Amino acid sequence: MDQIPDCADQKQSDLDDFSKNPLTLDLVIQRYEGGTSEGQHSGEGVAYFEGGHKYEGMFSQGHMDGHGVFSWAGGLKYVGTFVSNIMMGKGKYRWPDGNTYNGDVHYGIRHGTGSYYCAKKGVLYIGQWHQGKRHGKGSIYYNKDETSWYKGDWVMNKIEGFGVRRYVCGSIYEGEWKNNLRHGEGKMKWLLHGQHYEGTWYNGVEHGHGKQTWILLREVGSRYSQSNQYIGNFQHGQRHGQGTFYYADGAVYEGEWRNNRKHGKGKFTFKNGKVFQGEFVDDQMLELRNDRPLPLKASDSSSLLRPDMALNIDSILNSISEKRRQAELKGVELVVLRHSTELRSIYSFYSRLGHARSPDNTFMLTRMQLGRLLKDCKVHHHNINLSRINLLIRGALEDATSTEVQSPFTRMLFCKLLSCLVVVAYHLYHKDMVYQSEVLAACFSKLMTNNILPNAKNVKGFLFQQQELSEVAMRYCRRSWEVYQAYSTLQTSLEDKTMTCRDLLFMFKDLHLLDNTLTASNFMKVISEESPDPSNTSSLLNQEITFLEFFDTVLGCAEVKCKLQRDKLDQLIFNDDNHESQITPRFKLISQCKRLVDASRDDDGTSDARIESMMGGLQLTEPREEGGGGRERSKVNPEYQKNWEQKIHNYFDKVFFKAFEQHQLVKKTIKEKKLSLKAQAYMVLTKQKQQAS
Repeated sequence: MDQIPDCADQKQSDLDDFSKNPLTLDLVIQRYEGGTSEGQHSGEGVAYFEGGHKYEGMFSQGHMDGHGVFSWAGGLKYVGTFVSNIMMGKGKYRWPDGNTYNGDVHYGIRHGTGSYYCAKKGVLYIGQWHQGKRHGKGSIYYNKDETSWYKGDWVMNKIEGFGVRRYVCGSIYEGEWKNNLRHGEGKMKWLLHGQHYEGTWYNGVEHGHGKQTWILLREVGSRYSQSNQYIGNFQHGQRHGQGTFYYADGAVYEGEWRNNRKHGKGKFTFKNGKVFQGEFVDDQMLELRNDRPLPLKASDSSSLLRPDMALNIDSILNSISEKRRQAELKGVELVVLRHSTELRSIYSFYSRLGHARSPDNTFMLTRMQLGRLLKDCKVHHHNINLSRINLLIRGALEDATSTEVQSPFTRMLFCKLLSCLVVVAYHLYHKDMVYQSEVLAACFSKLMTNNILPNAKNVKGFLFQQQELSEVAMRYCRRSWEVYQAYSTLQTSLEDKTMTCRDLLFMFKDLHLLDNTLTASNFMKVISEESPDPSNTSSLLNQEITFLEFFDTVLGCAEVKCKLQRDKLDQLIFNDDNHESQITPRFKLISQCKRLVDASRDDDGTSDARIESMMGGLQLTEPREEGGGGRERSKVNPEYQKNWEQKIHNYFDKVFFKAFEQHQLVKKTIKEKKLSLKAQAYMVLTKQKQQAS
């Protein structure tokens, strides 16, 4: 980082000799011009001292007292208030080289709040001071353009505590500092290098546990930026110890590292799903010969599935008697194998939701996309919600850290999806299959028949239903995740954070987002859009929701609040007779409007243009998976999309996030005041005890 200018410290020495009464420091008045009272200097006057010093200002009882200007012979000048010959209160120093200080002065020393400008280096500090040192909260700007700066905590002229540092190149660090170095928890973005690190720092470098991301250059024709990501241990700025590296093409390495290289025991999963597990030395697999891997073996030679489909269902196998486990595993593997083509297609379809197209169309499924698949397949209609499912599938994601398990952005391979679906199937249907010889196979078959095959790819909700709009909405997903975490409550027994619909409603109330357009009633209609029993308000309010459901509701409420209607569809969404929003599930609107168009068709197959114009931006073609074999996704009118994008941006950027930040600031202020009052009460109590003793 830039060196902190020391000119402020050097200039303090010029003040130290004058921090006491100047009349006791051999300052002899040669000549005085001004008012007197009872033989003493009083009122306005000018005093000339031996050595060439000069004071011009107010006097009282022979002392410099009030506003005045003191000029040293060497060129240093002070303009401000005096109290009995002492520079005290508000004042301004100016040095011969152009450096200035403007702010609080205590006994001639910078103390309180003030700004210091170093003319030679063009550096400006604005903030708190203590005994001539930068101490407390302060901001320093290292150049005149103010493109390089630090804002945060200071301790005796050193950056220490929490602060944000922006460098000339545009890189930004936000986190903890010690002795002018990044030290503690913090996150850094290297703008020019396309890198981001979040984790622990030690003496200015990455050290401890952290997550580093490398944003890759976009391929020609691609609007989506891919990235490599490492999550694990660092030592002296290098990957060292245990860690997992996620490659942009879908490959994954999990294992030991030494000095930025794969070294020790590890597992490498290729992008095609094949797995190598063994020893690595200096970034190389020991079993590699002629740059070609040896034939890969499944972890269980008796498994019916390929390594990229290997199931991790120990959490439910352990609940089955040991003598039946092998038969149960074989049975469910057969069913998975039978549906592998459909399941791969479903994985590919849902992993692309919210992403712009790329040349290879290769994406990994995230936890949020998995939640969308489960809701589309009506798994939540079986008296189980997504929050509960997240806890059930923890075992299938056991190689992820606890933070990753909670994150909606955690990516999973195809085999992880299969494992999660088997676990979900067991918990949904095992009570109905007690007399089946192979319970797991029967449960998974029923899940596929009743839930997955009839409903998958029929995307619902506000976020992912229309691809063009979902790509825009995903821009606000990460910051919304921060809001979700801030309002979620900690379940100590499970080490998870969660939120209820009631919490979300209170959040909207606290942030003052409810009004005549977005009423509490309309909020409930939005959040109950996919509820199996929307009329049961009490049960719905107490229901826990995941981040997918949180963000889907926020987005739906944004559409209501911004009045993003589609022409005559307003009558279905906004009922003017009742003067309040009447939210109807949009997937129902599509079918209703499609029937209107079909009914208006003439014998030659053409439809009434007036009826079709009522549809506005909504086209009624059904979803189709890219690459054929599926249903065509609905598209949005470009004009409507532009209007939608602008209004949604204004809502999130200028309303939702701004309201959240203001509310967090108020909470922080109240907390600080409470702590201050407690400290004051403690001091009073301690003083009373001392006096009593």
